Amino acid sequence: MGRDTGPKERLSRREGVNLHLKGARSFSDKNGLKRKPFVPGLHGNKRRPRLSNYGIQLREKQKVKRTYGVREKQFKNIYIESDRRSKVYNTDKGLEFLRLLELRLDSVLYLAGLAPSRAAARQAIVHGHVSLNGKKFSVPSAEIKQEDSIELNLVKLAPSEKFFPVPDWIEVKDNKAKVVRLPIRDEIDEGIRENLIIEYYSR
Repeated sequence: MGRDTGPKERLSRREGVNLHLKGARSFSDKNGLKRKPFVPGLHGNKRRPRLSNYGIQLREKQKVKRTYGVREKQFKNIYIESDRRSKVYNTDKGLEFLRLLELRLDSVLYLAGLAPSRAAARQAIVHGHVSLNGKKFSVPSAEIKQEDSIELNLVKLAPSEKFFPVPDWIEVKDNKAKVVRLPIRDEIDEGIRENLIIEYYSR
């Protein structure tokens, strides 16, 4: 499946928020959004246009989709599955949606601090450097369950400096991580407005 291979920091500038797509650089003063806090393009330094309700929903969808490195068809399927689960288990659709994103193998590897970015995590998984429950696994989009264990077999990939705390629902020791429970809403990026994405797909 194809992916965006262009300049990562242009995506952050497009959305007006740091998507942390460039590993350590994203957390430094050198990140593109700090240096050029306007949208990319010839007239990017003009004031951002006022958006309609649909435009606001679309931009939120694009922001979250790019943050997790998910393509449109896959992103919509995640929404459909979250809608199904919320009806079956009588749970919050927004939380189900965010959990499906957070519990992707590439996302858990990144959140555990074992990869500098989700893109780097995906590459390590595809190249066979990650084991799931003791077996080599190469599907970045796989949903990690409670009590699942992940091991990174390429120690040099892990960043030497941690830029954010590991969430409490992930237990990390050396190059291994374990999902000890499912995340709650307060433990997932508070900048995400999942209600706008639900409204977008519910149109």
